[in-house]
Amino acid sequence: MSFGGEGYGERDRTGEEGGGSAYGRGPSGLTTTRTRLPDGEGGGGRPPVRPGRNLITVVGVVVLLIAAIAFANRSGGGSDGEGGPGGKDAGAARPTAPTGQKPVKGEEAGIASGFPQSEHGAESAAANYAVALGGDGMFDAATRKEIVTAVYAPDVADKRQDDLDKAYSDPEFLKKLGLSDNGEAPEGSTFISRTNPVGTKVVSFDSANAKISVWYSSLFGLAGEGSKSPVIESWHTNTYDLKWVGDDWKVSDVKQKDGPTPVGRDQAASSAKEMAEAVEGYGGFTYAR
Repeated sequence: MSFGGEGYGERDRTGEEGGGSAYGRGPSGLTTTRTRLPDGEGGGGRPPVRPGRNLITVVGVVVLLIAAIAFANRSGGGSDGEGGPGGKDAGAARPTAPTGQKPVKGEEAGIASGFPQSEHGAESAAANYAVALGGDGMFDAATRKEIVTAVYAPDVADKRQDDLDKAYSDPEFLKKLGLSDNGEAPEGSTFISRTNPVGTKVVSFDSANAKISVWYSSLFGLAGEGSKSPVIESWHTNTYDLKWVGDDWKVSDVKQKDGPTPVGRDQAASSAKEMAEAVEGYGGFTYAR
């Protein structure tokens, strides 16, 4: 999963450059971007005022969620993930290539487990843990407990469980998301919370401890007719402090920051129905180096 460029690994990907029509010039010559709504949802070519307000609302909710999770994962010290392992290649991206190691030994609560005691193993663990901690399972009390037990080191799991329960079960917070007190979506709607790792980076490593950064995009919101929290994409970097416990890597601390965020294309947004069908029809990945 290591990615060419300046520090993060990636999977192979292809694409094309957006044409000049993707951007416009705003006041004072500043570059602006546009998001096109699905056909039939823009009001016959009129400015999409209401969808714009809905986007502002859901962005605000995402900010609240990030703040709540950051609070739940707070710790008394540590860095924001600056620095790197020793050697001339410290911090440099490494290409995706087979390591010859068995990626995992099994699974726990549907999450890959038994990662190798190596840099690649730590990177794989961090990417998979990012997916689990950023998924919709965190909004279900029973599933959240399973995830926390599987991901966190035993000496911090209970504390993280209490803090995450408070963050994810707050009625006012869930109401702003459009969810019930049990974290369930309204009938006819699909709640989407999915983390998609783009690359990983080893910040520091030894056989007992590792600090791994995961750069990812996130899909978050409610897909359904009349949703006031439409699905949006955001970009973040999480830095995980991992320690070797028993025969696996476990999380002892997490820090999150926004970005790096790419410029969006002038690409029509899909309808709520298409988004719901895509999330239900396309499964996520298990990540391994």
